[in-house]
Amino acid sequence: MDTLVDFNKLWDYNDPVATETKFKDLIPAAEQSGDLSYKLQLKTQIARCMSLQRKFEDAHQLLDEVEQELNEDLKIATIRYHLEKGRTFNSANDKGRAEEQFQWAINLSTEAGEDFYLVDALHMFAIIKESEEALHYNLEAVNVAEKSEDPRAKKWLGSLYNNIGWTYHDMKMFDKSLQLFLKAEEWHKEFGSERSYGIARWCVAKGMRMVQRIDEALEILQTLEVEGKTDGYTYEELGECYLIKGNKGKANDYFFKAYELLSQDKWLMENEAKRMARLKELSSK
Repeated sequence: MDTLVDFNKLWDYNDPVATETKFKDLIPAAEQSGDLSYKLQLKTQIARCMSLQRKFEDAHQLLDEVEQELNEDLKIATIRYHLEKGRTFNSANDKGRAEEQFQWAINLSTEAGEDFYLVDALHMFAIIKESEEALHYNLEAVNVAEKSEDPRAKKWLGSLYNNIGWTYHDMKMFDKSLQLFLKAEEWHKEFGSERSYGIARWCVAKGMRMVQRIDEALEILQTLEVEGKTDGYTYEELGECYLIKGNKGKANDYFFKAYELLSQDKWLMENEAKRMARLKELSSK
């Protein structure tokens, strides 16, 4: 891969359509290079772009083509095949088959000593689990990342702290949840992007609201708003804070903005129906 474009650096997870085009443009060079591992790894990431666009059939078809060319020597390509096969199943809510693929990725990454992919597989395994099981796999992923000598594995820590925070949140352990959100915020401030740091700050605000530190939560959210780092989730959280403080006028305004943006998200409308119905009701009062 040294003489070929490092396609991993071309990823824009917020724009899978553009990323897919960039990756497909590299296919001719990959074919000509004779580097089978590179070509198959590239194709797994094209499949991931398709999955992010909910083109599950296309993603599975491409991954099935990858599978036909895999062999025992192509360890990284094989691990990435299982990861993307699992992610595609998971995105389509087929948790059973996703779990099987992620387990393969965990086993193969462990055998190959590939900490980066092992952490990825563990964190995906945690995503399909609930409560204590999710916490177990996330903590295992943190343990691997913190001990690893691979700097790529350590880059997972910000996401993992955040994931663990949400696991505690779902378990209604809000004090612990906030502790992890604060840890994630600190990590993203030092190592993350401007966007990831903004998301981490939003999580802290959410965590503070859950432990009734409303004024502190509002201070963070208002700062994000002034900085122009607002989206439907920020407006939703502002609405919740103002609702608690009894300012129904402001709460209504923010809930209206939140619903206007979040209702455009097909996944939210399908999978968070009660939440969206409540948001719509609050935005109309």
